[in-house]
Amino acid sequence: MGSSKRVQRLVRGLVPAVAMAAWLGSGTAASAQSVVRSVHAPWDSLLRTHVHDGVVNYQAFAAAPAFRHYLASLDAVPVERLSEPDRLAYWINVYNAYTIQLIVSHGERTSIRNINRSLGVLQLKGPWSERLVHAAGKTYTLDEVFHRVLRKQFREPRMHFAVVPASKGAPPLRNEAYSGARLEAQLEDQTRRLLSDTAWTWYRRGVLGVNAVMLAYEKDFAASRVELVQFVAPYVTLRPNDEQKQRLTEGTAFVVPRPYDWALNATPITKPPPGTARSLPPSR
Repeated sequence: MGSSKRVQRLVRGLVPAVAMAAWLGSGTAASAQSVVRSVHAPWDSLLRTHVHDGVVNYQAFAAAPAFRHYLASLDAVPVERLSEPDRLAYWINVYNAYTIQLIVSHGERTSIRNINRSLGVLQLKGPWSERLVHAAGKTYTLDEVFHRVLRKQFREPRMHFAVVPASKGAPPLRNEAYSGARLEAQLEDQTRRLLSDTAWTWYRRGVLGVNAVMLAYEKDFAASRVELVQFVAPYVTLRPNDEQKQRLTEGTAFVVPRPYDWALNATPITKPPPGTARSLPPSR
């Protein structure tokens, strides 16, 4: 029995590598799509099993050999040969998977901001400066993946609703992997969830409350505050009077950030411990 399980684990680890080799040999678009699906399949299964309503079972990820195999497989992906949607989906999956790995490797239970602290003060940029990401043949920090890859290379503002820095204040983590074939629908669904849910976004008497992420990275969404409001306007679900609605569509609403909760998005749900930071997200 023990020998059989070891063989099964070995096979699971080899499948992405074998598929990758087949793709490199063929070089066809069809094989590329097939490989991308096979690489992210274990991640998709893990998310469906261990993430519910945006809440993550970190202990289950820590105990899952499939999670370790998935992380290892990401390093062998020749990203430059992927289509742009597949590349963006790949890097979103990389960021989210390695954020979970960061929490797991440090055994953190309350807030990601507790990682790499010194006497209660973040060292440099704290958790986001640790060089733990092995992807596409290189080593990165989460900060580098976020700023140098996701923000700089793609310039897709809805990406901010897909990457999740392990906090309750962030958009909820989807319980499925991102894929190039479905990326547009997935990003739009994340955007709609965040901007139409009054728990995240509200509009009253000419004042628009938005997730703090949108103001921290405002220039990723729009060139001006007016355009930012107009970006949000189509998703607002309230039924304001005509004057209030006009302020939204014209972009003249006053914008305020909603408080950001850095408590870990972990299961079981517990109230944030004393001292848990609630603030605008710092530059990651």
